[in-house]
Amino acid sequence: MMYNRRKAIHQFLAWAAAGPLVRAQQQQQAKLADMANVLDFIPVAKSKLDPVAFDYLEGGSEDEASLRDNRARFNNIIIRPKALVDVHKIDLGIDLFGKKLDFPILLDPAGGKNCFMMDGENVVARAAGKAKALHIVNGNIEKTLSKGEGPKNWWKLTTGGDLRDTQSMKAFVKRLESDGASGICFTVDIMYVSHRERNIHNKLERGWCEIGVPPRDAQGRLPEALNPERAGIYPVKPQPTPTWDSVKELRSLTSLPIVIKGILRGDDAAKAAASGASAVIVSNHGARQLDHVGGTIEALPEVVAGAAGKIPVLIDGGFRRGTDIFKALALGAKAVCIARPYLYGMAAFGQDGVERVIELLRTELALDMGLAGTPTIKSITRDMVRIR
Repeated sequence: MMYNRRKAIHQFLAWAAAGPLVRAQQQQQAKLADMANVLDFIPVAKSKLDPVAFDYLEGGSEDEASLRDNRARFNNIIIRPKALVDVHKIDLGIDLFGKKLDFPILLDPAGGKNCFMMDGENVVARAAGKAKALHIVNGNIEKTLSKGEGPKNWWKLTTGGDLRDTQSMKAFVKRLESDGASGICFTVDIMYVSHRERNIHNKLERGWCEIGVPPRDAQGRLPEALNPERAGIYPVKPQPTPTWDSVKELRSLTSLPIVIKGILRGDDAAKAAASGASAVIVSNHGARQLDHVGGTIEALPEVVAGAAGKIPVLIDGGFRRGTDIFKALALGAKAVCIARPYLYGMAAFGQDGVERVIELLRTELALDMGLAGTPTIKSITRDMVRIR
């Protein structure tokens, strides 16, 4: 009894001597361990972010109808589990463009990460490296790659500016091949920036997404934005925007996989395959661009049919659960991409939060596969779900 008491006292004194920083880290780890699913991160992220930054993270465009649909439409899909299948081993591995991935969960590009944590692009890159996740890179991660801490498989995002002419394309491709990129992701649904009305009402300065939201004054006010987001500015482009011919030209300049992100129609999936694309991502840009396009899970079957097995189909938009991922795989998706989930994790707990989000989704998917009688990704076939 005396020994146990003395031991407890020693442990307490050691904890007290460790200092406030160590104690804070221990408390954070305990809270991180309390996160049971992706949704648990949301209130923690909200408590740590300026309201303007949280609205930037959470918001969609205009009526936010597609934002709601991205989540709600998963409820229309019912899983049909198989009984008495040997599921003592669960294998989440897939092959994509000749590379073996440990699980079919990719990290989507996401702009404005510095609104949630400074140097956010590299924070996510380091988490992707540790979690062995494929990362679609939005910004510069050279310093992380140079330290050997980044993802082994990464694609570079372009929104079309790098494809404006042949010279620009050649420079873009040369830089990526030199940096060791595994692929190119061309987002085709952001030729114009939509009305994101939460940001407009908040008078968000887009530059804050690079330097971080500035601190508020003693009265709780942000500095006046010099160039806040506004409504009612008629859209004009000084140069023609990219077309399918741009994809064909890009294909002629590189052997890297080219993934077209932002496809919602079957005929566009067929055009992507015909133009030399390596894959498409069914996406509505996190419901942040054109509104009233429905949930991406609704568009998935049409896009899979349009691709006709010629190229793989990936998907993003509203994924928060292992069951969401399972349903997409059953409807023909090769893999699922996430953005908001890992942003919640980063805003709440930094790199550890990103890694925990990936771990939770990967584990949920494995459990769901075991409970559904599908021990491998290939065994998640179309007959595993029905539409309500």
